[in-house]
Amino acid sequence: MTAAATAAPTRQARQARAAVAALFLTNGAVFFSVVPRYPQIKADLGISNAVLGTAIAGYSIGALVAGLLAGAAIRRFRSARVAAFGIVTTTIATLAVPVAPTWIAFGAVLLLVGALDAIVDVAQNAHGLRVQRLYGRSILNSLHGVWSIGAVLGGLMGSAAAGLDLPLAVHLGISAATWSLVALVAYRFLLPGPDDAERTAEVRDLAAADGQPGDPPARPGGWRSWGGPTVRMLAALSALAAFGALVEDSGASWGALFLTSLHASAAVAGLAVVVFQAAMTIGRLAGDRIVDRFGQRPVARAGAALAAVGMGAALAVPSVGTALAGFALAGLGFATLVPAAMHAADELPGIPHGAGLTIVSWLLRVGLLLSPPLVGFIADLTSLRVGLLTVVVAGIATFGLARVFPNRTG
Repeated sequence: MTAAATAAPTRQARQARAAVAALFLTNGAVFFSVVPRYPQIKADLGISNAVLGTAIAGYSIGALVAGLLAGAAIRRFRSARVAAFGIVTTTIATLAVPVAPTWIAFGAVLLLVGALDAIVDVAQNAHGLRVQRLYGRSILNSLHGVWSIGAVLGGLMGSAAAGLDLPLAVHLGISAATWSLVALVAYRFLLPGPDDAERTAEVRDLAAADGQPGDPPARPGGWRSWGGPTVRMLAALSALAAFGALVEDSGASWGALFLTSLHASAAVAGLAVVVFQAAMTIGRLAGDRIVDRFGQRPVARAGAALAAVGMGAALAVPSVGTALAGFALAGLGFATLVPAAMHAADELPGIPHGAGLTIVSWLLRVGLLLSPPLVGFIADLTSLRVGLLTVVVAGIATFGLARVFPNRTG
């Protein structure tokens, strides 16, 4: 437990936490405000479902192409600027959606939005981890919970606009103005100075305690350079993040279809993603206190076991009720995994600041891109019930790989 953990956070730290939470909220809202308008966009462009899906894939491709540039952008411009002004730029990019004349142009717009979102995502997480170091205790899970709330708000905004037949250009103009204003106000209260300011102070204290001023202090694992152990650690953390992405996608992409196969009505089938996201949001909002009390490794392992057992039971005895319970337990169990992987990657010594977080975030997006075709391929060969066993496999693998996390955060 650090000294910061025993002292009340300063006013600056509290303001910075509120500001970075506002960025997470805004980041979640911007893109999810567009998603409910997909049916109108499809009709306006006169395209098929397959073509629409191809255009939407531009978002993930843009995120993968640009994601690895985030670390360099943060080191050059600092995480506060990249996150806040990146959100403003992203909202401006969405204004091109209503004027895209073809599906190719629409896909190009989403490619740009995805690229910007990937960079903003790393920057806001980097700044959130910086604030977390000031607090001396976990706050990142709650920030991801706020992102989920933002996604719900954005979805509600888009759904309301569609229901009111609000022109797409007017809707996205209101969205851009609203969320840009939030981001610019939040920027004023983010932490000033270089992103490694708090980390530098910590390293100096540890080095002095070791009696080797100027040298990087020894840490668990003893990695002082970008060598084999660091690469293996990054690979493990990236795999954990990818497992988290696979489980998240299971609720979003396949939940409604699985319940439909169990003869649920359309309204009930749609509850799969609702219960999954609700459980994940609750888990993230409560996750910081739980991680601080029990440590990252026990929480990750307990969550992985909960998800594997819950989804496994739902698939073994399939019904509407067990399926909804299984998706809820999967969301709850994996709620803290991605934030934990990001935190651990950002703390790896011996590599450039922001590099570990950038790599794990990028490979997480690889998981998001590959998960739907993987589950779909297995489902086509066998059944969706078998395809969703990937969630159980992810839970078992996470339980084993969670040994890379510390038992305690302090």
